[in-house]
Amino acid sequence: MIREQLLDPTPSALAAFLNRHTRTRDCLVQVAGLAEVSYRGRAASTAETGTYLVLIKQDGSLQIHHPTGIKPMNWQPKTDELVARVDEDVCMLLASRRSPVELVQVIFLQPQVALALELKAAGGFFLSGSEAQMQETLARSPELIEPGLKVLNRELLVESGGIDLYAQDAQGRYVVVELKRGRATQHAVSQLGRYVRSVEGKVPAGAVVRGILAAPSITAPARLELESRGLEFKEISAWPSVPAEAAQVQPSLFE
Repeated sequence: MIREQLLDPTPSALAAFLNRHTRTRDCLVQVAGLAEVSYRGRAASTAETGTYLVLIKQDGSLQIHHPTGIKPMNWQPKTDELVARVDEDVCMLLASRRSPVELVQVIFLQPQVALALELKAAGGFFLSGSEAQMQETLARSPELIEPGLKVLNRELLVESGGIDLYAQDAQGRYVVVELKRGRATQHAVSQLGRYVRSVEGKVPAGAVVRGILAAPSITAPARLELESRGLEFKEISAWPSVPAEAAQVQPSLFE
């Protein structure tokens, strides 16, 4: 499982290690130690000097973690380029993407350990319960999909099929939600695209219709197609239990 390990690497050794293993994109890379982190893009942030864990996954996604807490303090869900170089006697990692234009910069001041791990292909992940239970739970708790989301209808019938959840967001835009218990594929993206087009033909002129695919995970080709269509993905990896009685959802209004 361990492909390569470095302890207290020099800046040049760490830069070579990062470039070697991120270019192949066939292993999980971890670096822990004293670092500084900055982000520039749709916003800007700076993490002052501290001990952080940097994770680079096989798909090029980047996560930077504090010593405590579940969520990363900074991340890149997709990187178009990962480059490490030595600058002023420290190793600097630059993770960038083109659309939207974003850059995460990690300056490793005192790296303590660097690991390249070979991981087997992940097994399938499915949420417990049926898609009907998933639909009912998210209809009751739409904030799991997005804060401020208000569900208008479930199984709304349009000419292209039945929409799992039809909603409005906090800005009043209409939202079509397609749910999947397992990994979402290109077929799910195509489904969502058809539903969005159907709703666009029914809402008032000028109204905005968003499409959200909600699932535990998504394949790489499906994510690319989703982004090319201007649709969105929301990871749903768990949901709270709900009472057995049916959810009360107000009727849908297209006007």
